Amino acid sequence: MNELERFSKGLADINRLRILNLLLRGELCGCDIQYVLEASQPNVSRHLQYLKNSGLVQDRREGCRVFYRLTDTRTGTRKLLFEFLQLAFKNEEPFRSDAKKLKEAVNDGACTLSEITDITVSSTSRSTQPVRT
Repeated sequence: MNELERFSKGLADINRLRILNLLLRGELCGCDIQYVLEASQPNVSRHLQYLKNSGLVQDRREGCRVFYRLTDTRTGTRKLLFEFLQLAFKNEEPFRSDAKKLKEAVNDGACTLSEITDITVSSTSRSTQPVRT
């Protein structure tokens, strides 16, 4: 299966698109994604696994928490895809509402990163300071 076909399969669900919209803002804990989507943990985990298998998302474990981020966004097809998605999500619902809810959750002390801002697709540096332990 070629890269574009894998990516397309990863994008073929509104919940996965919503997750990508959130991850365009930076690395997130799985529980924060679950909170914003108002979905069960198994449901969110299934979609995140699908995105990982599609090569769009990667994860890392820190204690009992799992953090998710977009795969390398600096070059190639992924860079173009994530640039397109940033533009496509900008003024569409439910993506705008999800971004607002995530920002509010972080301000209220969500377990994710303390600074959530729209990432530049070519950027690779991100803060890794959790809001709470």
